[in-house]
Amino acid sequence: MRTKSLKKNKINVVTLGCSKNVYDSEVLMGQLRASGKDVTHEAPAHEEGNIIVINTCGFIDNAKEESVNMILNYVDKKEQGLVDKVFVTGCLSERYKPDLVKEIPDVDQYFGTTELPLLLKALGADYKHELLGERLTTTPKNYAYLKIAEGCDRPCSFCAIPLMRGKHVSQPIEKLVKEAEGLARNGVKELILIAQDLTYYGLDLYKKRNLAELLENLVKVEGIEWIRLHYAFPTGFPMDVLELMKREPKICNYIDIPLQHISDNVLKSMRRGTTYEKTTKLLKEFRETVPGMAIRTTLIVGYPGETEEDFQILKNWVEEMRFERLGCFTYSHEENTHAYLLEDDVPAEVKQQRANEIMEIQSQISWDLNQEKIGQVYRCIIDRKEGNHFVARTEFDSPDVDNEVLIDASLTYLKTGEFTDIKITDATEFDLYGVPANMATE
Repeated sequence: MRTKSLKKNKINVVTLGCSKNVYDSEVLMGQLRASGKDVTHEAPAHEEGNIIVINTCGFIDNAKEESVNMILNYVDKKEQGLVDKVFVTGCLSERYKPDLVKEIPDVDQYFGTTELPLLLKALGADYKHELLGERLTTTPKNYAYLKIAEGCDRPCSFCAIPLMRGKHVSQPIEKLVKEAEGLARNGVKELILIAQDLTYYGLDLYKKRNLAELLENLVKVEGIEWIRLHYAFPTGFPMDVLELMKREPKICNYIDIPLQHISDNVLKSMRRGTTYEKTTKLLKEFRETVPGMAIRTTLIVGYPGETEEDFQILKNWVEEMRFERLGCFTYSHEENTHAYLLEDDVPAEVKQQRANEIMEIQSQISWDLNQEKIGQVYRCIIDRKEGNHFVARTEFDSPDVDNEVLIDASLTYLKTGEFTDIKITDATEFDLYGVPANMATE
């Protein structure tokens, strides 16, 4: 039976997957709000409204399973009369629409990643072209994602992103600056630049890699104090970006560069266009040009044909490189990718064991690096209050994936969204503890 608190014609948007999906949901909600619609993001059950839009992820097995389970959950609520309509959009819908229509027919309509105007029409709203970059942000008020390009032209064998997001399309510099100015007016102080491949930015529009010029324009936006780079590609990295990072205080000394593997055999099969030697040289240049920069990477273990020798090469390299931040995934065999033609020959338990071994090494590295921070003072942004702590981040940490700085809320009051100098007093593998520098005793 329908609950009395359910609000009619209220649209609840549910987002799964990566920051690029978060951005897309924010654009959708901005458009709905501009059409006078009552819209909310991931509201609790008693407030979620009667129309559900699920923005799905279709990247790897776990993400696909989570998306399907979410769809089934809301279809079940629809059958119980708890919601009236369920719409599905995003990557899973783009990639598997015919299968989904057949397997889960009770969804009112499925939409792909490029069908925002059609989705809005189904929700009784008009697509407003004049809403350039305006969106309803779902992140804490002090930071926001800025998607500078869509799609990808890279031929990586394991990746299904081009199937779901299409070819690389850069957004013009002036449009991105305007969007950044709007975010700054709303109190955003940190921009997190995202794309499937930041290093490719501008090649389609300006016939050259133009990330540095974009950054030079973004640092001029009043109110923006940090700019963070996510998802760079190791091949063809524009080195002028490093020089800019070194001299421009607004650009965080941080880069997220998914390297995936380091064994030449595996890199060749992955079609990454680089080698052990080239990648190691690139990282050395990063650290020489910008001393103290934090490098985040992600790796894949258990790729088809990955031998014990390939894995040992990877393990030794992780120990040698001492990445500030590292995540590790087990290989997911994705249909319609180039690697799907290969035999998925590494057993699941071996994949998991290899991932665990990499993360054990990284855990020790993180511990060592964090111990060195004790006694140091860092400029931190206060993201939120959680339980008995204020939760902050240094410029070397991205939200949700990296270290957090925890400050005892019983000792001091800190304003969320503000920058504060914090002295680090203690550290674990993945968290730091500190007090405001003006309260610290020697």
